[in-house]
Amino acid sequence: MKRIEPLSLVFSLTLAVGLMGWIVWSQRPAEPVAQTQVLPPTPTPPVQEVTPVDAARVAELRAVADNAPEDVEVRVDLGYLYLEARRFEDAITWFEAALVLSPDQVDVSTDLGVAYYYVDDIDRALSQFARSLEMAPTDAETLLKLGIVRAFGGQDLEGAMEAWEEVQRVAPGSPEALAATEALEQLRAAHP
Repeated sequence: MKRIEPLSLVFSLTLAVGLMGWIVWSQRPAEPVAQTQVLPPTPTPPVQEVTPVDAARVAELRAVADNAPEDVEVRVDLGYLYLEARRFEDAITWFEAALVLSPDQVDVSTDLGVAYYYVDDIDRALSQFARSLEMAPTDAETLLKLGIVRAFGGQDLEGAMEAWEEVQRVAPGSPEALAATEALEQLRAAHP
């Protein structure tokens, strides 16, 4: 059961739109550089605004977690609470703790990969997606996010295309397939 489909869809669509913008931006003609001209710094993605976390809910869940060291669900809930608040380091802590107790949760594993991506740990994100795909080789959400991280984090456009084509193959008509189709169309238009 997917825990936060709206967040996943927003994440997927936001990154797909960002990918399209990056593709268009990367295809603009290069300006000649004079001998004395200093090159501008490489553009960085905008900093994500941190959303306030529900402190009362965190306190409640942490109390449960402290009293129930084997409770996977409370750790997952804390992870998603922090992920939604864009507090990725905290989300990582709780998702990792949940996966230690119950390593077969594909959604949690994939969202841990997303959190790694947002703290700019691309290698760990890709590794986590690989673990998710070991458990569920046709999970469309994982494949879509793998493509996004390959494109944005690893500058691996070929690998991104492979992941998105796989999304289309395994989940035709799904929201993930629609996002993958849009990203592929933009990528192919920019890189014929």
